[in-house]
Amino acid sequence: MIIIAGTISIPAERRAGCLEASIPLQAATRNDEPGCIDYVFTADAVRDDIIAVYERWSDAACLEAHFLHENYMNMRDTFGKHGITGADVNKYRVDAHAPVYNSKMIATASFDE
Repeated sequence: MIIIAGTISIPAERRAGCLEASIPLQAATRNDEPGCIDYVFTADAVRDDIIAVYERWSDAACLEAHFLHENYMNMRDTFGKHGITGADVNKYRVDAHAPVYNSKMIATASFDE
């Protein structure tokens, strides 16, 4: 599994319009692209000039196909038209996963029960 997470900087007065314009592309990516588990671009609740990015892909081949897909190209164009000023977005390979809460309903950072 691959997770993409980070932030996109954008002028505060342009963020709402950018996010609104991205909704159809977010939906198309989720609905039409194999291997897309999550694809979320949303307003940061603390800073009005930040868009939070969260994506989850089943594997590298699906993510690579996304980078060549018109949804990706159109998303980049949409964000560019709305004046992004920077981005700090990274990809992570996931080798383990487990529930946050263990069987005793205690939040834990451990991957062992």
